[in-house]
Amino acid sequence: MTMKSLKTSARWRLLAIPAALSVAAAVTLAAAPAGSAAPTPSPAKDAKVLDSFTDDFDGPAGSPADGSKWNYETGDNGGNNHERQWYTAGAANAALDGQGHLVITAKKENSGNNCWYGACEYTSARLNTSGKFSTSGGHIEVRMKLPRGQGMWPAFWMLGGSNWPTDGEIDVMENIGKEPTTVHGTIHGPGYSGANGIGAAYNGPNFSDDFHTYAVDWNGESITWSVDGNAYETRTPADLNGNQWVYNHPFFLILNLAVGGDWPGDPDGSTQFPQQLVVDYVHVS
Repeated sequence: MTMKSLKTSARWRLLAIPAALSVAAAVTLAAAPAGSAAPTPSPAKDAKVLDSFTDDFDGPAGSPADGSKWNYETGDNGGNNHERQWYTAGAANAALDGQGHLVITAKKENSGNNCWYGACEYTSARLNTSGKFSTSGGHIEVRMKLPRGQGMWPAFWMLGGSNWPTDGEIDVMENIGKEPTTVHGTIHGPGYSGANGIGAAYNGPNFSDDFHTYAVDWNGESITWSVDGNAYETRTPADLNGNQWVYNHPFFLILNLAVGGDWPGDPDGSTQFPQQLVVDYVHVS
């Protein structure tokens, strides 16, 4: 089914996107203190457009993600979607566990920063490959164990540039914690963004109980989504009602765990913290 009535956006990321394109190790979002934002290169010109990418997250426990592959974004995502987390840099909320995983942890704590609603109540992490890796197609796969609970919003997705939605967005996997047996795959582009993004849902087991693979197979004229090798959705230009197909140029990768927001709703008394998004690998081939 489509998600037009379910979600306001994969992010409504208009404020966050320019900062997401930084090649700095710590990327500062639009809501961060003035003067801390880094330059915003065009992924098509400045990113390394490669045929393959591999991160198996090997390394000592407590280490941050590989800085040659990933940028940490910081801030409150500009208040987009009314998310409630503050994204932190380094290993504070996204660290290797020494067993071949990257663990993104959402915590209920005061970060010492102000979010759009006042003193921030939660911390988490968001990482991207902008300026370090981008791809214009292939098999893009992640293996993850999802968090659970009201207000959790994990995602693995891609952006095609700083001009959203004109440059396009591909959501390989999104989940909201109150629906632990459902994941979503969506595209956003000019004329079909936000609540009008085009996508489908996949219903399966409780995705927070174990690891599962989430993938897209993408060429210039089609994108097919799968879970554990089971294809459940294919999109082509014919699905866009005459709107522009913008998935024919390089996109970079993003991993994040948001807390709260218009689509998942905010955490409540039933939500247990900390919650973890455990990533086994990210492979592009």
